[in-house]
Amino acid sequence: MADTDEFWTAEEVSNYLRIPQSTIYKLAQDKVLPGFKVGKHWRFRRETVLEWIKKREAQGESQGDK
Repeated sequence: MADTDEFWTAEEVSNYLRIPQSTIYKLAQDKVLPGFKVGKHWRFRRETVLEWIKKREAQGESQGDK
């Protein structure tokens, strides 16, 4: 997976996050993980996924501080 790829497949997101591909599909369908369908295939903008991770990290830090 090259860092210059603008869009990732569900498999690439799964590999990057080291979680099952089925979880990626579930998160995307539930609109938790930002992505979109092209036909029957999910696509994820790399930069959006990285921003989503940063937001999740920040939420975890603020929840842990309480």
